[in-house]
Amino acid sequence: MRTIDETDAEILRLLTEDARRPYREIADAVGLSSPSVSDRVSRLGELGIIRRFTLDLDRSKLRGGTPVLVELSVRPEAVEAVRETLTRADGVEHVFTAADPRVFFQSRLQDANVRAFLSDTFDEDGLDAITDYEVVVLTDADWTPQVGGTDLAITCAECGNEVGEEGETLRVDGDLYYLCCPSCLEQFEARYEQFSAGA
Repeated sequence: MRTIDETDAEILRLLTEDARRPYREIADAVGLSSPSVSDRVSRLGELGIIRRFTLDLDRSKLRGGTPVLVELSVRPEAVEAVRETLTRADGVEHVFTAADPRVFFQSRLQDANVRAFLSDTFDEDGLDAITDYEVVVLTDADWTPQVGGTDLAITCAECGNEVGEEGETLRVDGDLYYLCCPSCLEQFEARYEQFSAGA
C-alpha cells in the first residue's frame, strides 16, 4: 500500500484553491501525467481525504437572513445527536464540535431568531439536550481550508496508528478500511464478523 506523499499534498492544495482546476493543469504543476493525477485524486477519494467537490458560495451576494455564529451548550450524551441534526438543517453552513460538550454552528437566520430556528429544527428531546446558547451576529465570514500545517497520514481503522507501506486494506460492504498490520486486519475482521453475527 502506498502512503500519502508530498505530491498528494500538492494536489490537495491545488484542489482546495480551485476544485474545478483541470487535471492537465495540476499534472503540469506536480510533474505527472493527467491520468496519474486522476488516479491519485480517485485514491484520495477512496481514502476519505477528499469527500466531495462542492461549491463555495459568497452568501454576502445573496439576500435573506442574518449571518450568525451560535454556541450551544449541550448535555454530554447528546452532543453527537445535536451535531447530526444541525448538519442536516437547512441554512446551516458549518458545524463544529468542541472537546467539552459544546456545538457551534454558522448559519443565516431570519431576523437572527435563534430560538425559532432551534424550535423548528429540534424535537423536544433535542431541545432538552441544549442547556444554553449564545449568539454572535457576524459581519463577514471567510472559509479557506488549508492543507499546509498538517501531516497527511492514514490512520488504522482498528488501533488508530499510522498506516505505512506495509499497511493492509479491507473492503467490507462497499466501504474501504485501512489497517496498519496483519494483526489489526485479523482483529478488525473478527470484530466485524462478531458484530454481524449479533445483528
